[in-house]
Amino acid sequence: MDKITLTKSQARKIILHAAGLSKRAQFGKGKEAVHKLIGHLGFVQIDTNYIVERAHHHALAARIPDYKLQWLEELQADGQVFEFWTYAAGYIPIQDFRFSLPVKASFQSRRKALTQAEANLMRKTLDRISREGPLMARDFENDRTTKSSGWWDWRPSKVALERLYLDGRLITTRKENFQKVYDLPENILPADLDTTMPTDEEFARHVIRRSLKALGIASLKEIAFSARYVNHTIKTEIQKMVDEGEVCPVSVADIKASPLYMLPEYKKKKITLSEDTFILSPFDIVNVYRHRLRDFFDFDYQVECFVPKARRKYGYFSLPILTGDTFIARMDSKADRKQRSLIIHNLHFESIRLSKVMIKKVYDAIKAFAEFNQCDTITLEKCNDKSAMKEIRSML
Repeated sequence: MDKITLTKSQARKIILHAAGLSKRAQFGKGKEAVHKLIGHLGFVQIDTNYIVERAHHHALAARIPDYKLQWLEELQADGQVFEFWTYAAGYIPIQDFRFSLPVKASFQSRRKALTQAEANLMRKTLDRISREGPLMARDFENDRTTKSSGWWDWRPSKVALERLYLDGRLITTRKENFQKVYDLPENILPADLDTTMPTDEEFARHVIRRSLKALGIASLKEIAFSARYVNHTIKTEIQKMVDEGEVCPVSVADIKASPLYMLPEYKKKKITLSEDTFILSPFDIVNVYRHRLRDFFDFDYQVECFVPKARRKYGYFSLPILTGDTFIARMDSKADRKQRSLIIHNLHFESIRLSKVMIKKVYDAIKAFAEFNQCDTITLEKCNDKSAMKEIRSML
C-alpha cells in the first residue's frame, strides 16, 4: 500500500478522534458509553495516585458527561470488563480476555524458581479461595517476619496472591475503597467466553489493531510497547498487514518518526473537532508517550510526581488541559476531600494568545472537574497569566 502523507493538523485530528476526544460524549452518555469507550480504546490505565480522582475514572469522566464512579465497578461485576496488564495495569474489554493469556504465560515463564515454601503457600492460598470464595489480602494472616521496607515490600501471602493473579489462576475485582478482591476466574468470567490461547500471529495482529484504534497514528515502537512483556512478532505481522491493505503506512509533515501507521478508515474520514476543553489525566492514552506530545502537539509535558521536588517546574501532579487540538495549559491541583475543596496550586498557560472565550472554557472545565472530584469550592493559588487569573477568580 502506498504511503499516505498528512499535515500535522490532519494527524492531530486523527489522534484525538481515536482517543475519543473529538468532542464531549463522543461515545454517548451513561454506563453504556463507558462500555463503548473501553471497547474502543481496548485499555484504560489504572493508577493509584489519589491527589485527584484516580486516573481510570478521570479518563472516563473527561469523555463522558455526568460520569459515575460506580459504572466502572458495575461493568466489572457484570463481567463486561476485567483488570489485567498490557504495558501497565488497566481495564480491558472482556472480549479481549484470550489476548491476556500470552501476557500471563510470559509472567509465569519469567518468574524465578519458587522455593518449596512459596509453592506451598500459593497452593494453600488458591485452595482457600476455592473453598471460601473471593478474599482480600487483609483476609490472610499477617505472615511478615521482617519489618516492611517500602511500598512494594509485600508480605508473603500478598506475594502469593499477586503471583496467582499474574499467571491467571486468580482474577481480581475492586471494592469501593480500591482494595483488590481475588477470586477464581470461573466465578467471574462468562461461561461462553473464548479462553483459547492465541497464536503468535493472532496476538501480534490484535495488538496492532488495538493500538492503532486507540492511538490513531503510531510508530512500530509505540505499538510494540503495548506488548512489552511478551516475545512477539509485531514487526513481521505489521508488514504483512500493510501488504494486505489492513494497515496504512503514513508520513507526517515535519515529523521524522518513521515508520508510522494508521488504519485505512482514516484515509477519507472527515473529522471535526468541537473545540471542547478537556482536563486530562497524566495517564490518559493521549499522554502516555511524551515524544508524541512534542512531535504532534508541540507540547513538552512530563508528570512531575516522578521528578525530585527541587526540579519540578509546574507541580507534583499537573494535568494537561486540551482545547480543540491545542494543549493550552497545565493545572497542578489537589482535591481536599475533608474540606470538599479543589485547590489549584498552579495554573500555567502555554505561550498562546488567550481569548475570553478560551478562559471561560477553562473555567467551565475546572468547575466540572471540581464537581467530579466531589468538591464544592475551588481555590486558585497561582497562575502565570495575571489577566486570566483575575478573570477566573472573579467567576469563582
